[in-house]
Amino acid sequence: MAVIHAYAAKSAGAALEPFEYDPGPLADNQVEVAVTHCGICHSDLSMLENEWGMTAYPLVPGHEASGVIAAMGSQVKGLKIGQRVGVGWQSGSCMACPQCMGGDHNLCPSSAATIVGHHGGFADRVRCDWQFAVPLPDALKPEDVGPLFCGGVTVFNPMLQYGLLPTHRIGVIGIGGLGHMALQFANKWGCEVTAFTSSESKRDEAIKLGAHNVVNSRDSNAMSQLAGSLDYILSTVNVPLDWQTILGALAPKGKLLVVGAVLEPIPVPAMSLIMAERAIGGSPIGSPATIAKMLDFCARHKISPQIETFPMSKVNEALEHLKAGNARYRIVLENDFAA
Repeated sequence: MAVIHAYAAKSAGAALEPFEYDPGPLADNQVEVAVTHCGICHSDLSMLENEWGMTAYPLVPGHEASGVIAAMGSQVKGLKIGQRVGVGWQSGSCMACPQCMGGDHNLCPSSAATIVGHHGGFADRVRCDWQFAVPLPDALKPEDVGPLFCGGVTVFNPMLQYGLLPTHRIGVIGIGGLGHMALQFANKWGCEVTAFTSSESKRDEAIKLGAHNVVNSRDSNAMSQLAGSLDYILSTVNVPLDWQTILGALAPKGKLLVVGAVLEPIPVPAMSLIMAERAIGGSPIGSPATIAKMLDFCARHKISPQIETFPMSKVNEALEHLKAGNARYRIVLENDFAA
């Protein structure tokens, strides 16, 4: 196989620089995807800085790739050369454990990640097991789909897994890379949607994205008026919150769903859960089947992330833009490697 051209960091905190590598023979169960676009996620930043202690350098980040299948192994099923697909955080699983056999491939204990011990999509090509190359509906633009494969499915999966209904009232905490997609999903789901934000500048935008109500999370009076009113609250932020007030906003049998990777423990008063039969849950990405459902939902309801694009050669500028908190709301790199 030809050499893959990419951008890689050679140590923690280092700038990305041009990098080439030989991926070796394509495995029988793998596909090679010619990348046209790749989103940038905060998880890429965490991996670049080795915040999770599992980064191997040199690291080619990128786990929100879209493109077309350029090569296939002999055991690949249901795909064809030239087909449009996307590749997210997960690039493989064991296909034998109870989770995989039950359709929850994203919960596989032997899951393979696209950028953990593996080179990702800030490149002209990327590889994955064929089951994790998810076909793209014709209605979705290639530049839009990348962020759906991580940020999008991260908020779509808990809505599906925890039984969100059109009759429910849901709150979304954090109107950013994840939250702005959660607002769109919940609105098209048919729910009454409340956006929690600490930035008044996002109020009008939150309403345009699908929120019926917007609450300033720093306004204690406004927060107290929500007490006992929401069936679900989806927290997309990675910072500590006033968890007692958040739990208090849940109706009896309400659920707090956490998808933002808060590093500090979440204090939970037992009586807040017991007396109203409330629950707290979490959710990672979704299985390939869930990703496919999400893509179809987006195509049907004309949902897409708000993106800013950079040429892949400007990847370091794009990363600085994200670090500075200036992204509105997802950044997508466009492949500009010479043909």
